[in-house]
Amino acid sequence: MKIVVLDGGLLNPGDLSWEPLHALGEVTVYDTTPADKAAQRLRDADIAITNKVAFSEDLLAHCPRLKCIAVTATGYNIIDLEAVRARQIVVTNVPTYGTATVAQFTTALLLALCNRVGEHDADVHAGGWSKSQSWCYWLQPMIELAGKRVGIIGYGRIGQAFGAIAQAMGMTVLAHSTRSRPLPESAQLRYVDLDTLYAEADVISLHCPLTPQTKGMINREALAKMKRSALLLNASRGDLINEADLAAALNEGRIAGAAVDVLSSEPPGADNPLLSAKNCIITPHIAWASVDARGRILATTVENVRAFITGEPQNRVD
Repeated sequence: MKIVVLDGGLLNPGDLSWEPLHALGEVTVYDTTPADKAAQRLRDADIAITNKVAFSEDLLAHCPRLKCIAVTATGYNIIDLEAVRARQIVVTNVPTYGTATVAQFTTALLLALCNRVGEHDADVHAGGWSKSQSWCYWLQPMIELAGKRVGIIGYGRIGQAFGAIAQAMGMTVLAHSTRSRPLPESAQLRYVDLDTLYAEADVISLHCPLTPQTKGMINREALAKMKRSALLLNASRGDLINEADLAAALNEGRIAGAAVDVLSSEPPGADNPLLSAKNCIITPHIAWASVDARGRILATTVENVRAFITGEPQNRVD
């Protein structure tokens, strides 16, 4: 079997091992693959492993030997499912790998807004404390989370994991879930509609999938319903937020702050309005990327390939 990894550089920049995959066939690993190089690299491939390289009808027409596409992520919207089904190509994904990692990172975003550890550290190293006339100073008021309400939009695995961390810090969870109510209500957990969540939450965290219904859901109208002291977090999908509307709300003080790990276009253009917005922390889509989570992605992908080769494919999404 000829196995081609199209964009393995971020999954494994060198701190993991491809050896288990090499044991399954003839493997070629590319750190990245430009769209115009994909057909050439897949010309003789039996199995393709991809994260962001999209498989369209046109690309598949140039891959006569392809039998399996292993996506190194949970989402598989990069695959033209109608086209792969017509060619009887198996498509697999990694259904769960980052629940704890993403919940932890979301917490880090929240604490960054509340305590500004990075800014204070940078100021101390720049000489701010040495020049101070006092034994203590702060650059801006810090926020205690105990007793506050966190609104979690999307109460699946990651939303619940983040909710458990928030509850451990003394917060009450206001959960919005369109699919089910996976946990019973309690003194620390209440299910609410979006308008109630926007109005009552001190912190709002997005953990829902991107769909036509959720695209741009955080817009001017939604932001107007939030407290002026509200903090917004997004480690889900960038397109959940209308970025121009959020930037305006931040710059005008209509909400207190935001921390996002995802943007509508990645990498962002220099004109993205959030890059210059007030009180906005931005990280480069790294909530998923702990070495532990990446190790689970790689291990599951190898097992998906192994299962396909042995005739018992797992984690199929085609």
